[in-house]
Amino acid sequence: MKPYEQKFPWTLDWNLLRTFIVVVEQQGITRAANFLGVKQPTISAALKRLEDTVGQKLVDRRPTHFTVTEAGRVLYRECSTVFGSVSQLPGLLDRAENRISGHVGIVMTSHVVCRHFDDLLETFNRAHPDATYSIVVAESSEVLNRLRQNRATLGICLMRERDPALHAEVLFREYFALYCGPHHRLFGKEKIRLSELQGESSVSFQTDAESGPLHSVTHLREQALLRPELKGVSANLPEVRRMIVAGLGIGALPVHVAHRDVQAGNLWRLPPYTGIPAVDVVFVTNPNRSANPAESKLIAAISELIRTVRLEERTYQ
Repeated sequence: MKPYEQKFPWTLDWNLLRTFIVVVEQQGITRAANFLGVKQPTISAALKRLEDTVGQKLVDRRPTHFTVTEAGRVLYRECSTVFGSVSQLPGLLDRAENRISGHVGIVMTSHVVCRHFDDLLETFNRAHPDATYSIVVAESSEVLNRLRQNRATLGICLMRERDPALHAEVLFREYFALYCGPHHRLFGKEKIRLSELQGESSVSFQTDAESGPLHSVTHLREQALLRPELKGVSANLPEVRRMIVAGLGIGALPVHVAHRDVQAGNLWRLPPYTGIPAVDVVFVTNPNRSANPAESKLIAAISELIRTVRLEERTYQ
């Protein structure tokens, strides 16, 4: 190791790394200052000090432009990993006292509706009242990124291809069908032919793409011959539902999630009525994470659920 590399961790002001993470995640100096409750020049000075320390330009910032450089992306990735490890320390110290406590960080896609998971969480919290929790909603790709960076205990998301760095198991299976809102011409109509959907506008999820985890939903829209260009997109299921109800277009939703809206007269089921796509929602962890007692117990409990309850019972339609 070169001499300057040996001295670097001792001369570095580690607070600058925390500030840098916030700047990247807030996508700007002003927003970072507001988030941290300090003045903008303080953030700018901290970023300049960090760039001088590492000898690299980390952010390309101009009045109407903000981009993280390649060096900045590398530093952010490593800082996120360090931040994730440090955040685990309280729980790891609790382990030394043989207490089932610690913080459990869950990151999941929007509107995960799984009775089995909810029941397990209720039982787990009753058995281990000292555990604390945080739940962050994000796109599936961001869920996986946070787990790779050791910034969360577990994730629940969609996953088309398995990642060798992560451990994934199917938590539950759901089926997607097409729906329209109460202002649509097909709302309330019985025995609708699939051909009647041809050329209609549609809305969908950002992951609805040929190469994405919702590729089967892409095929469903193609089967119905809906317009190929989407009228609206969102990463958030309630917002996709909002667009369908508002009449922006036809859209696919999980059948068990849409059921209550159908009963309430907010949505109407459209063809095809059979052969609709099944989508697996997976439970994901990072096997390299040093888990605190609460994390270890919860991960083991979910794995036990998956092992002992047949997938047919964890299938919602």
